[in-house]
Amino acid sequence: MGVFYEDTYLVDSRDIDLFGHCRPSAVLGFLQEAATQAAGALHVSREEMVRQYNAFWMLSRIRYELYRPLRCGERLTVKTWHRGGKSALMYREFAMSVGEIPVGQAVSIWVLADLDTHKLLHLSGVTQFEGTDGGELCRGDVLRKPRFSQNMVLMERRKMHYSDTDINGHVNNGRYADFACDALSLEKREKERFVSALQLGYLAECMPGEEISLLTGQEGQEHLVLGKGPEEKERFQAILTLDKLAEEA
Repeated sequence: MGVFYEDTYLVDSRDIDLFGHCRPSAVLGFLQEAATQAAGALHVSREEMVRQYNAFWMLSRIRYELYRPLRCGERLTVKTWHRGGKSALMYREFAMSVGEIPVGQAVSIWVLADLDTHKLLHLSGVTQFEGTDGGELCRGDVLRKPRFSQNMVLMERRKMHYSDTDINGHVNNGRYADFACDALSLEKREKERFVSALQLGYLAECMPGEEISLLTGQEGQEHLVLGKGPEEKERFQAILTLDKLAEEA
């Protein structure tokens, strides 16, 4: 058995949308908290990376899949492990369960960036990763950058504010999920459907005071959202899948 970190989080009223489901941004919050705690357990936390390597972690891409919605009052157990640090990319995988019942899984890509230049560092020099990967737990999922069609429709322009930021001074990773859900007007979705999968790609930082354009499209069952800065540079990509709720026994 490989090395993993596990913790349990309460899904409370702050995490729930108007349909009684845990919001995608809250699901991402649980995954990111587990990743943060796992990094601390391995002595590769943000503080330790800044002190030892003058570098900090950035989330590059993440995808989760839920088999059914998470609901208020449930206790979500997140197990997480990494796949080794032999390149500039660090893959981290997750398994989610409520009690003994699996409810989802996720995979993410992290990079270590120089605090001053934001140049990516090669992870082979981080000795803490040696012998601490997930071993047989590793699924080997690969996250590739998707290609969006040119037929995207501008839905809104949104200004970034203080409430969107995190400790690194740029927009928090989870907020992009909120932007995507708002751009798709998910409050109007069919009540018998839920967000069963979400993939986010972080292409460039967004800072408070900036305004981004949100464009949407659809390819089959996938709902697409693209965020662009005022210079028309892509800042983030989102792909959401909505599935029909299974009938409960």
